[in-house]
Amino acid sequence: MRGSSPRMTHVLVISHPGETMLRFTTQHEWLKLDGEVAVVGITRHAAGQIGDLVFVELPKVGANLKTGDRAAILESIKATVDIRAPVSGEVIEINEDVVADPSRVGADPQGKGWLYRLRVDDVAAVNALMDEAAYRHFLGAAA
Repeated sequence: MRGSSPRMTHVLVISHPGETMLRFTTQHEWLKLDGEVAVVGITRHAAGQIGDLVFVELPKVGANLKTGDRAAILESIKATVDIRAPVSGEVIEINEDVVADPSRVGADPQGKGWLYRLRVDDVAAVNALMDEAAYRHFLGAAA
């Protein structure tokens, strides 16, 4: 209508199966959910803190992990770090490339440096993790 003020519209975004959802933990792990399958890795922040990796141990395909279980071990010159499962599920794939060349994790931790894929037991549990905005706020508060 001519002369009327613009209307504000609100959009409700609902995640549907097949959509990708990115979440983070307070231990600096990320999880990218696509349907029932999640790709798991460490954040850029974690990679920077750990330093140059010299060894990566990943879970066995078929392993059933519970939230908080040790899922992987990353070893650098500075430290050895346990990576915990952000949610429960079955490991369906590991990234053999990072086992063969651990530096790939540090070079692209939120891309080609992913660690493993997990068939998530309870997709709703992913919602309890931080979204990107909350993770950025967490990083700022932790500094």
